[in-house]
Amino acid sequence: MERLCTPWRFDYVTGAIKEQGCVFCNRLDAPDKEHYVLHRGRYWYVILNLYPYNNGHLLLVLNRHLGLLGDCTAEELAEMAQLFGVMEKALTECYQPHGVNAGYNGGTPAGAGIPEHLHLHMLPRWSGDTNFMTTIGETRVMPQTLDQSWELLHPVMTRLVAERA
Repeated sequence: MERLCTPWRFDYVTGAIKEQGCVFCNRLDAPDKEHYVLHRGRYWYVILNLYPYNNGHLLLVLNRHLGLLGDCTAEELAEMAQLFGVMEKALTECYQPHGVNAGYNGGTPAGAGIPEHLHLHMLPRWSGDTNFMTTIGETRVMPQTLDQSWELLHPVMTRLVAERA
């Protein structure tokens, strides 16, 4: 029998570690690599999801505490659109997905895990990426660690942002 070990998820599934304050606000001044921040813009930052659906699951996080997209300023929305395009290009270049899921959950009833701090999701998807582990075992197999994902995506994000400037 094969064993799939994912010890980094234990604290998440058991709720053993509760971070004080807002997890997104806590990363505003945190070291980038240590917290998997891929890019910091004027209004938003891009970070790897600590509990991803699959490798390359990115979050675009607003630099201020705000719950809904409709409350953003025009400048925030403009940078959001630009960074969403960069994120898509980076995921396409690094992972060659067959498609991309993107969006946000506005409020707890819509599925937002942290409804008081606006963040948008983008993740690569592949045909056939749902298999018996997901369907029967309710488990996702992650072929990369977050460190490996950061090392792959960071230089590409940096280059793509510079090309857009």
